[in-house]
Amino acid sequence: MIKYIGSKRALIPLILGVLDTIQRSGTEIRTALDPFTGSTRVAHSLKSRGIYVFAGDYLNFSYTLARALIAADARDYPPTLLNPILSELNALEGNPGWFTRIYSQEARFFQEKNARRIEAIRNYIEEHFSDSADLKAILLTSLILAADKVDSTTGVQMAYLKKWAPRSFNDLLLLYPPLLPGRGEAIWGDALHWVGQVEVDFAYIDPPYNSHSYLGNYHLWETLVLWDNPVVYGVARKRLDVRSKKSPFNSKRQAQEALKALLKNLRAKVTMVSFNNEGFLSLNQIVEMAKEMGFVVVIEKEHKRYIGSVIGVFNPKGEKVGEVSHTKNKEYLIVILQDSKVKRAIEERFVNVKAIQQSLF
Repeated sequence: MIKYIGSKRALIPLILGVLDTIQRSGTEIRTALDPFTGSTRVAHSLKSRGIYVFAGDYLNFSYTLARALIAADARDYPPTLLNPILSELNALEGNPGWFTRIYSQEARFFQEKNARRIEAIRNYIEEHFSDSADLKAILLTSLILAADKVDSTTGVQMAYLKKWAPRSFNDLLLLYPPLLPGRGEAIWGDALHWVGQVEVDFAYIDPPYNSHSYLGNYHLWETLVLWDNPVVYGVARKRLDVRSKKSPFNSKRQAQEALKALLKNLRAKVTMVSFNNEGFLSLNQIVEMAKEMGFVVVIEKEHKRYIGSVIGVFNPKGEKVGEVSHTKNKEYLIVILQDSKVKRAIEERFVNVKAIQQSLF
């Protein structure tokens, strides 16, 4: 998976542990919804359990990842089919153009040798695979994963490093992506507009927590997918639509009503809201909303912040301009249930729950 701020890699064992407890208590989880799928890490882990997953996002690159890693069936795209195509792409000569000029010469996100090859491969995919949407998404996913391994950032694309990251000297190499057997569904669009159309056993809700736009953080992947040579601005050469394409969850004024509307429209037996103590909304605010929907359990876990918080604060030129105040935060899983017995089972299994419950209820 790509480097992704807000990634729930460290929380996945806990998320799956809660699901196991729910299922052992008699509630079947056969279908799931992840409407803010991002890098698809949580949706991918759910699909690996044999769950039929609806994964959505309003960003085109996230939708592309979901189409490849969630919607596509690995049995339809085995290594015997994909590896010859990937070998063909890996053998292409670099072809410098707009992408190389913008993201290797004007900005230093990629070494020029890799930017040239990214550009050549992306052009080839557009010319030869646009008639097969799933295959194109799979090849774009392989390209994004490969490019992510040779970039020169702290993990977000708001800036590049002043000195080249050691990994940026490696050669770009497309590999068979982590496809899974079975199908799912990828949905593109604002979650507020479509979540009510999907009925599932389990909904995982992980919206943006603050004003930082995921489009701004990962504008290169959006451009790599759209391949539209957008107007760019600033030292980081962001797409111009970064300024205008915002989620209501990125607004302190709108975030509470947006989450309330989303939860109201959900059609799920079990809902899990993921949030942390650095977001616009407090834990108490979210719990008050959740209590209107059913029985509520809150699980807390200390979590490392993204890598940029460990190495320092950088300006758009990649220069270190400050230190961070802390390197860890508190992650909360707010679980909303319709069965009090399942609530008790979760409280009994997760030892840190009871103290939190007593402080909230």
